[in-house]
Amino acid sequence: MSLTAELIALLAPPGCAACGVALGGAGQRLCVACSRALPWLRGSLCARCALPSHRGRPCPAARAAFPQAWAPLAYEGVARALVRALKFRGALPVADLMAAHMAANLPAGLRAPDAAVVAVPPQRARRRRRGFDPADALGAALAGRLERPLVRCLRRADHAARQVGATRAARRRPGRLEIVASRAPPPLVLLVDDVHTTGATLDAAAHALSGAGAQIVAAITYARTL
Repeated sequence: MSLTAELIALLAPPGCAACGVALGGAGQRLCVACSRALPWLRGSLCARCALPSHRGRPCPAARAAFPQAWAPLAYEGVARALVRALKFRGALPVADLMAAHMAANLPAGLRAPDAAVVAVPPQRARRRRRGFDPADALGAALAGRLERPLVRCLRRADHAARQVGATRAARRRPGRLEIVASRAPPPLVLLVDDVHTTGATLDAAAHALSGAGAQIVAAITYARTL
């Protein structure tokens, strides 16, 4: 940390990443109230799509290229605020907090010692505008906590359409996303992104990984849209 950053932190302690209230302890990212309000996904979840219920509909990931998906939290409340802090405010330290939540709750079946972490790739133009890649930051933090390698083997075409704000049908339209493997992926992949919504981006990335030789791809996200 630079001297300027240290002085700013001393004079104006960082606020809770979710609600902004001042925090007293060094290294804190969430206040007590927000920590207690985290929307954990409890109970039985569909191993294929990570939803707690299909509400009478077929599993939305029945034809996905990933055979397993998991997320520790619902994409609402505090979890949504954390994702937005990382993604739209550039609060990079939040990535480690999110990775801590993921690592602490990761199912035993996803802790294979030979697994590698691969982050869903961004559009290069969007990464240039932001100056960083949220999924890569989250993937790197998770790889560090799990003591697994982070493998950057995917790339996404610049002309790929923006997913945020698109309808479910538009997100899943064939050919909408173009993700390719830039080199051979590891055999067992933990595919990481911040939010699992329709699964279209995860599916496109998993297709690219499987087509390039990955044997198993599990989709791991911080939060799941219900």
